[in-house]
Amino acid sequence: MTGTASYDDDGMVAISAGRFLMGSSRHYPEEAPVREVDVAAFQIDIGPVTNREFARFVTATGYVTVAERPLDPAKYPGVDPKALKPGALVFKQPKENVDLHNWSQWWTYVRGAHWRRPESRENVFKGRQDHPVVDVAYEDALAYAHWAGKDLPTEAEWEFACRAGTTGPFGDVRPDRLGESAWYRQNNGGTLHPVGSRRPNRWGLADMLGNASELTADRYVPHLGGAERFDPVFMTGDPRNVVRGGSVS
Repeated sequence: MTGTASYDDDGMVAISAGRFLMGSSRHYPEEAPVREVDVAAFQIDIGPVTNREFARFVTATGYVTVAERPLDPAKYPGVDPKALKPGALVFKQPKENVDLHNWSQWWTYVRGAHWRRPESRENVFKGRQDHPVVDVAYEDALAYAHWAGKDLPTEAEWEFACRAGTTGPFGDVRPDRLGESAWYRQNNGGTLHPVGSRRPNRWGLADMLGNASELTADRYVPHLGGAERFDPVFMTGDPRNVVRGGSVS
């Protein structure tokens, strides 16, 4: 694996062009096959977008996120329009092993949930301004990125940055007693936490695994057996984008 990283003046990390083995044959089916990928030089933020940063965008533009907009009855045939209240899918930690074919075992649609109130309560401006912004759709993330003069990373760029010049999935092969699994448990924590408050990877990137999952620019396309396990559409029948990174689960 090749590639190097350095800090830019604008607080981003500049990553040189490189080549790496992308994917895995040991985890989810859609991550296979392992293939050699070339990545051009790119820049990436040091950590996920925070509530504080997203609030600046909303204040400056008056933007309304997908979760705050009225739902389109045409996408939910047979459902009483009065029941179509704005909201978002909220992660629900299963108490036991669940059927991974059924996403509703760990996601719940919560009316009134959106980025300001991720669980429809507990406003993020009360002690959570530096937590990663959640309950945002691809459309919202892209709008923020373009407002900031940036773009979303491709899946290959994201994984290349996460691996940080190593062959391990966590990009954190260090000469100490913390192995990769221990690193993930330490950075996960079971709950959202301020961006950058846990140990970064070797290239100084925060929360690549652990905290909140992150959207990429690539549309989800199942690889090999992936179609048997994950449906490439989510609730509304709309195509969805690849999400990477371990969340608080």
